[in-house]
Amino acid sequence: MNITRRRLFAGVVMTMAATQSLIARGLAPAGPASAAGDMPAFKVERWVSSPPLTADMLRGKVVLVDFWEYTCVNWIRTSPYVKAWHRDYADRGLVVVGVHAPEFEFGKRAENIDRGIRDHGLTYPIALDNEFATWRAFGNDAWPAKYLFDAHGTLVKRWVGEGSYGDIEAEIRRLLVAASPGTTLPPISPEAMAFAKTGEHSYAGITAETYVGAERREPGTVTLEGQWQTSRQSLELQNGTGKIVLPFTAGEVNVVMQPGALGKAAVAVMLDGKPIGEARGADVGPDGVARFDRSGMIRLVARAPRGKHVLTLVASDPGLKVFVFTFGP
Repeated sequence: MNITRRRLFAGVVMTMAATQSLIARGLAPAGPASAAGDMPAFKVERWVSSPPLTADMLRGKVVLVDFWEYTCVNWIRTSPYVKAWHRDYADRGLVVVGVHAPEFEFGKRAENIDRGIRDHGLTYPIALDNEFATWRAFGNDAWPAKYLFDAHGTLVKRWVGEGSYGDIEAEIRRLLVAASPGTTLPPISPEAMAFAKTGEHSYAGITAETYVGAERREPGTVTLEGQWQTSRQSLELQNGTGKIVLPFTAGEVNVVMQPGALGKAAVAVMLDGKPIGEARGADVGPDGVARFDRSGMIRLVARAPRGKHVLTLVASDPGLKVFVFTFGP
């Protein structure tokens, strides 16, 4: 299963078996927020699309706190549902608060996260938790994670990872009626209805997320050609032409990258030794080249035949950084 991303603390992450157990129950281990029951304080650097909010200010509202990261594919897959709940229930008493905690250093920079907020079309309040103070106050340990509080500010339930959209929306609706008996609710969101018909895709047998920085790279996952420098979080191309070769099993491949000093980059994408062709992801042009001018997730491969493949990236932009590959069915 490849449906949640864990925060690395002191060199330790949860095991895959533990993650699967949590997702199967739609819950994660109790932290300070769930143990205490009351909404912790938001200790953040900056608010976007809202003045600063406090737990006291939110009393009387049903509050969904969504811990997110703008490059995280797992959160990106959940974002249409979060936006739908804000769209459909904000005027019925729901407040969605997105707490952004950056996985990579570039995510702390205002120009990057502000663009990420715009690119993802987020209009609800966003709290920027660059130092993970609010993350720790909630006892959080993953992206994405959702905490639902009732109108009294008491935690009702926590969900980690993708899925459970029908359950989340049902709880939102129940709490809104409890807070304001007799309130008229709209139909269940089309997004949740569509998901109920299709269900979660199976991630069985899919390659796990693959980090390439020294902190989390596993030996043998990628082969490098050219002059790459390894840092804690990333690989950086020094000069000349560089290649990254990655064997994988999946139908979808994404990568988090950052352009060099020029602020833009071009990366040729090859699948099984040939130009990517019809299997190209949304960020790859018809010529098989991904051109980008942002630090974020780049969609490389989509709709590849399920099975074993080899991805090759070829770049010649000095300063290009590569952080992590993620996969989907």
